[in-house]
Amino acid sequence: MAKNPTTEGKTEAKANSAFMKPLQPSKELAAIVGSDPLPRSEVVSKVWEYIKKHSLQNPENKREIIADKPLEAVFGKPKVTMFEMNKHLAQHLK
Repeated sequence: MAKNPTTEGKTEAKANSAFMKPLQPSKELAAIVGSDPLPRSEVVSKVWEYIKKHSLQNPENKREIIADKPLEAVFGKPKVTMFEMNKHLAQHLK
């Protein structure tokens, strides 16, 4: 199979550089993940660590997250699904 000269030598990191760019969390989100700029993927990981540490998943429906006070400040409501979570997190990252 012939090599494609337009993609040869390019790395995947270049395609993901926007995803890996450190973003500054809002003060509400910083209460959960810390105040240092972090890549979006790291923010999501830290939020999941927080959710699991504080047992905030609905035991009847694991896709639902029941927010405590710090998470409610981020989500803006008492419950979100895991699918909605990233939309709310994005509003707290610059």
